[in-house]
Amino acid sequence: MSETDNFNITETYLKFLEEDSEMTMPIAAIEALVTLVRVKNPTTAAEVINLIKSAAQDLVQSIPNSVSLRAGCDIFMRFVLRNLHLYGDWESTKQHLIENGQLFVSRAKMSREKIAEIGIDFISDDDIILVHGFSRAVASLLAHAANNFIRFRCIVTEARPTSQGKQLYEFLQEKGIPVTLIVDSAVGLIIDKVNKVFVGAEGVAESGGVINRVGTYSVSVLAHNAKKPFYVVTESHKFVRMFPLAADDLPMDRKILDFSKIDSEASLLSGPTIDYTAQEYITALITDLGVLTPSAVSEELIKMWYD
Repeated sequence: MSETDNFNITETYLKFLEEDSEMTMPIAAIEALVTLVRVKNPTTAAEVINLIKSAAQDLVQSIPNSVSLRAGCDIFMRFVLRNLHLYGDWESTKQHLIENGQLFVSRAKMSREKIAEIGIDFISDDDIILVHGFSRAVASLLAHAANNFIRFRCIVTEARPTSQGKQLYEFLQEKGIPVTLIVDSAVGLIIDKVNKVFVGAEGVAESGGVINRVGTYSVSVLAHNAKKPFYVVTESHKFVRMFPLAADDLPMDRKILDFSKIDSEASLLSGPTIDYTAQEYITALITDLGVLTPSAVSEELIKMWYD
């Protein structure tokens, strides 16, 4: 059986994530779609559009909590639509799509470095920074600040049910950054002792609201009430064309409230893994495009899609 017949978009996507632990879901999605175009070798513009649409739909449906993955699929589709008519012959067009898709991926991988350079101005000596869960962009920013001899301390939440906070806790310890790990329910107790809050993002909606690991919304409300700055540190390729009004509007793989019978102890913590934080709780977004207000996200999406 040929490589074309064997190609599976979901397996290819998961393989990219497995091979590079630093790769984000949107970038893995774009890598998988570029590979799809190269392997399937479509012969017309209509064929490539239908191929990508179908593969993107299959990919989004096969991966739980696929918000950031959806952003990657949207970006690549827009890239394809804008570049289909640059050349007179199809072979040149196809080669352009593959080469420039790979170029976009390489540039996107550097976005965390840009974020760290921009975000370092938001960290000062003697800061106590609260971080919810694990985010590569946040980790990169904190490491960059420490490498530039800024002395600060971090409080990291456990981030149940995934317990991703432990991963960031261990990373910061390795970097020599003073850090403590707390249970999520202790945030209200310590919020008055912190100077600012940093969180990452699974996706950033058109409204400037943020889809992220569950608990982010609770932390944002506590920060807002305590008048503490709440910063979202994220790559611009996670901007997604969605306009949720509440968590109920998010594509989730399970119900927010499930009162069905629990079959095992492992299912006890089977609630939602993402939530939605509205734009009014966000001070600013620190991105590779610069520091943005939540309202500026829709402007960036308009530039991306319609300029």
